[in-house]
Parts: sequence; structure tokens; C-alpha cells
Amino acid sequence: MLQKVPELLAPVGGEDSVTAALRGGADAVYFGGSAFNARMHAKNFSPEATRRTVYRCHERGVRVFITLNTLIFDRKLEEALRFAESLYLAGCDALILADLGLTRLIRRNFPDFELHASTQLSVHNSLAGEKLRELGFSRMVCARELSAENIRLLCRNSPIPIEMFVHGAICACHSGQCLMSSFIGERSGNRGECAQPCRLPYNGGYPLSFKDMCLAGNVREILSLGVESLKIEGRMKSPSYVYAVTRAYRTLLDEKRNATPQEIESLARVFSRSGFTNGYFTGKITASMLGTRREEDKKNTAAESVRFADCAPLRAPICMEREPKPAEPVPKPAHFPAKPLRTARFFSPAAIPETDFFDLIFLPLEKFDGAKAQGFVMPPVIPDTEIGKVKTQIEKALQNGAQHALVGNAGHLTLLAGKGLCLHGDFRLNLCNSQAALAFPELEDMILSPELNLAQMRDLACKKSIIVYGRVPLMLLEKKLPFKKLSDRRGVVFPVLQEGGRDLVLNSVPIYMADRQKELKKNHLRSKHFLFTTESKAEVLQIISLYREEKEAPFPIRRIK
Repeated sequence: MLQKVPELLAPVGGEDSVTAALRGGADAVYFGGSAFNARMHAKNFSPEATRRTVYRCHERGVRVFITLNTLIFDRKLEEALRFAESLYLAGCDALILADLGLTRLIRRNFPDFELHASTQLSVHNSLAGEKLRELGFSRMVCARELSAENIRLLCRNSPIPIEMFVHGAICACHSGQCLMSSFIGERSGNRGECAQPCRLPYNGGYPLSFKDMCLAGNVREILSLGVESLKIEGRMKSPSYVYAVTRAYRTLLDEKRNATPQEIESLARVFSRSGFTNGYFTGKITASMLGTRREEDKKNTAAESVRFADCAPLRAPICMEREPKPAEPVPKPAHFPAKPLRTARFFSPAAIPETDFFDLIFLPLEKFDGAKAQGFVMPPVIPDTEIGKVKTQIEKALQNGAQHALVGNAGHLTLLAGKGLCLHGDFRLNLCNSQAALAFPELEDMILSPELNLAQMRDLACKKSIIVYGRVPLMLLEKKLPFKKLSDRRGVVFPVLQEGGRDLVLNSVPIYMADRQKELKKNHLRSKHFLFTTESKAEVLQIISLYREEKEAPFPIRRIK
């Protein structure tokens, strides 16, 4: 059954694109300011341009959302809060956020500011909605990787409304879980500087480069899902792209119909990578989703020929006045002295040796049997259709004596509530500041983001642990790879494993800090986490020996700087 027409949310990378979005028929627009957004290489908006744009859009009844969707270090929190304050006073309707520390501060200082949970928060099931609502969010942007069935369940069961992407670029990796650019290129995708390593060749082809998403041919089904907002990707695209794509979806939504093959071909002439895919939405996750930007795609000039001949739609203007309310200074949380622990996770029970070196050992939930480990690692992705299976696995783990669990996203907390387990925060939470740590009072301690340097780890005030050994997962893939390792143009090899039924691309070398333990202690980093993936039992014993003796590594490594 068709439901009400969702909001159409258009991307704008500059003021020309605002004109394009308005004339294309957008109900709302989103863009980044001068800092703290995930498209730092877009034109973005100065404070003056932001105020002008808010006025123009509100005059036409169009809402304005601002992306503050990067992770923020402790020393940048004050600046980020002041920036949010300026957006509040400019009359922006909502903020799209990925950092829970900044979220806490904004909610406390500006409780009437509407907050949307970015797709960077890795929200892929309705259970996450309960925690997100508690944290102050009134909408969540769901993962691009969800099928129509999972989006339907998400909309039906989530306590907050859902926004979904319908058109534009998609990544091979789940949003918020990609460290590839950061680790191999020193440009963090979590901070708006992604170098797009997924678009590079591996194993003689392009197994990580996807075609752009296009759900124009699925509009009638989308209208039956109960989604609140449909989002177009493209803040770095031209105004012509913004106009053409927005206008196309406006027409389809108003007429409540799917695009014809000719209309989809017209969209492909605007911009595509070897055509389009709707594989995630339909659940047909195959090699047909792969594509690159070919020379014939680049020669297409259809987008450049678009002229904004249509008038912008007129709606009731939005009246919004906010009284100046200076934000309070960012509080400095107390430090948490804690007993130092050595913890480890293993991908295989067969690799766990008999040793007293570790205080606590974790195994993946599906492999936990209670024989060699005391805790389990929650699967990194659990769409609604898999919740029942994971609940069964949790009950089995409890029967086998599990006492601890590693938590990697907000949905995990709801699943594990009331189970009597000691909960620990995994590195997948992307904790980068002390305020974010306070968003999870349920957690006994937290493994910090491996993107932090030693000084940033030192500054973070919470019961913390850091990865001191192991190949960190760089990508979490919904589409499985046909091989067990990736090899890049230089011959660097990245092992591929599975966790929770999804492929992980591991870093080519492990983090190693055995000979830097005095430096760790100097920076008050005493709790250590070991990540064993491809190692045999004999290799694990070698690592333990190297750490006991604080020796240099006899193999290539990566340092925490």
C-alpha cells in the first residue's frame, strides 16, 4: 500500500547548487559548513553563505540540514560546539551528526536543535533506534547496504523515523567502518578526507569499485516502506547534476511511479559509473554491482546542457527565530584510573594457546563455546532480518558460560541489555573524545579508535584500552570478495577474513608496540588489546614472548605514532 510521499533531500556543494535544488523541487537540502563535515574537499559554505542559504530556503518552505558528520578529537570539541552554536543561530533546521561526544554537548546546550544520526554511525537495525533516541536523535540515516525488506522492518520497528539514500555514489565498505584511506594514505574518511582507495585496482581488476546507486526504478516500492526522507548523494557534483537528479525524483514522487528505462538512461547520461545498480536494495549483491568511471561516461555531456528553466516551487515559508544562547564551555571529565588489563580477540579458537598472559579472551559470537574464551565479539552488522539468529547465538553463548561481550554499535546495547554480561566497547564505536565515552555508561571500558595517535589517546578520559598488536580490519564488506586476499598495484597484500558472515579486509601489516611499552606507560596507556586474525598458535606464542621481553619486531609493522 502506498504511503505518504517522503521528503526529498538534495545535496548542495555551493550556492549555485542551492538554486539547482530549489528549482528541481527539493523539500530540503543538506550541505557542509567550513569545518567538521565528511566532504571537506567540496566547496562547502562560509558562515555568510550559510545564513543566505537558510534565508533563501526558508522563504520557499525548504528545510536546511547541515553535516557535522566527522569524528572529533578532544582538543577540537570546543571549536566544534561553537560552530554548532553559529548554525543554531543561523536558523538551520537540523544537524547530521556522527560524533556522539559532540551530540551530547549540542543536546545539552541547544535542546531544541533537531539532530539526525549520520550513516557514519553504522545504523543498520531498529534496535539502534532506541539508543539513538535516548542520545537525542529524532531521525537516523540508515545504511546504504540494507535491502528493501530490512528497510521495511526498520521503519516499522524503529522508535525514530528513517532517512535512506536513493541515488548517488556508494562505498564498498559499510559507512563508519572504513579505515583503508586512513591507514594506507594518511587521509581519514572519518574526517572528510577519504582518498577513495576503493576506486583503485586490486588483483588485476576493480573489485571494490561500485556503480552509483539508482532507485528511480523502485519508487513505488519505496513509497510502501514508510521512510520519512529520500536522500540524494552528490555534494561534490555540479549544479546541473543536482538539478537533473532532484527534478527526476520530484517527478516520480509526485506521480507516484517508477522511472521508465528511458528516464533511467537520462539519469545515467547525467553521471554514472558504468551505469547504475540497485543491488543492495533488491538483495541481488553480485558482480553486476561493480563499475568504474569509464572514458565514455566522462564524455557524456548531458548534465552540462541542463538549464534551470523551471521556477522554484513555492511553499509556505518557514519562520524560525532563535534567541542567542551562548554555549557553555566543554566540561573536562575526570580521569578514570583503572586496573591495567591485557585482553585479546581471536578469529579462530584453534589459535588460542595455553597461557596466563591474557586477563580476558574474546571469540566471535558464532564461534564461542566457552572452552577457551570468557567473552564474545558481537557481529559488526546485524540487519533486522538477522536479529532472531543473533539472539539465538547470544543465548547459546550464555549457556556456555559467556561473561563478557565486545560491543561495536548502538544496536548491540539493546540486544545485550539485561543479560548479566560485562560489556566492553570495541574499536568499531570509533571513540575519539571523552564526551563520546560518556554516551555509553553501560560499558565497563572501551578500546579506542586505532586512528588516534598516542597524545590523543592520552587525552581521552575514560577507562580505556588500545590495540597494541594486530592487523586492524580496514573494510567491512556486504558484497563478498571472490578471493582470500587483495593485492594492490605495488604488490601489497591485504588478507580477507569473514566475521558475522561478512568479509573483512585486514591491514597488510600488524600494529606492533612491544618495544614501545615505556612510551605507552608514559602516556598513561596501560590496558592493552591484542587482535589475532591470521596467526597460528605458534605465532601467537611468539608475539607473547616478544611482548614479555619488549623486543623489536622481526617482521614489517605499523606503529601508533
